[in-house]
Amino acid sequence: MDRLKGKVAIITGAAGGMGKADALLFAKEGAKVVITDLQEEKIQEVVKEIETLGGEAIGLKHNVASEEDWVSVVDAAIAKFGQINILVNNAGISDAVPFLDQTVERWERTMTVNVTSIFLGQKYVIPHMIEAGGGSIVNISSIAGLTGGSGAGPYTASKGAVRMLTKATAVDYAKHNIRANSIHPGYIETPMTVDLMKDEQMVQWFLMQTPLPRLGKPEDIAQGVLFLASDESSYITGVELPIDGGYYAK
Repeated sequence: MDRLKGKVAIITGAAGGMGKADALLFAKEGAKVVITDLQEEKIQEVVKEIETLGGEAIGLKHNVASEEDWVSVVDAAIAKFGQINILVNNAGISDAVPFLDQTVERWERTMTVNVTSIFLGQKYVIPHMIEAGGGSIVNISSIAGLTGGSGAGPYTASKGAVRMLTKATAVDYAKHNIRANSIHPGYIETPMTVDLMKDEQMVQWFLMQTPLPRLGKPEDIAQGVLFLASDESSYITGVELPIDGGYYAK
């Protein structure tokens, strides 16, 4: 308890799945949480859950690909809580379409939502972290950002970009006591993967790729996000943390 006491966190894509798990755990550990998503009703439900647990949060409708929305979210966070110490860039999309079937429009949408959003979040949050004396940025990438992902070229490219943008941020802002790390989830049961999980053959294939004999849960990722967001990882920056049941170890 209280591993994030006194800290203010922005978590994107927090209406469900990994982002929601992050938000609930952060609140439990004492953080004041700004949770954002396009799904406004679900965001308010998460806020109510946090308040029921005795935590403090606000929920904001947020298109992470919009610079204007990022300005509004950061301004609202400062107006409500006075500072920003943690940024979790969790929002993202998947687009598993064969490479030759892709269009420029789909490519650009994937890169905008998965990469440009992180650039924008960092651009508008980092000045407030500098003012606060430091902070922690946790960017959610994927195992596809570490290995070549079959049948998902743009997604794989975007997640690789997240990994390297994170490292560049870590190097550039370490002097301000700002840390930046990326997390690379494996096969996790989330709303984004729910359709895939209905296919028993696909589930068995996922399990065959994963040394630990189960799929991951959002809470597995949240524990890693919490560690990197907290002062327990105060000498860790610029690293990628696979949380993948051993997939990347093979």
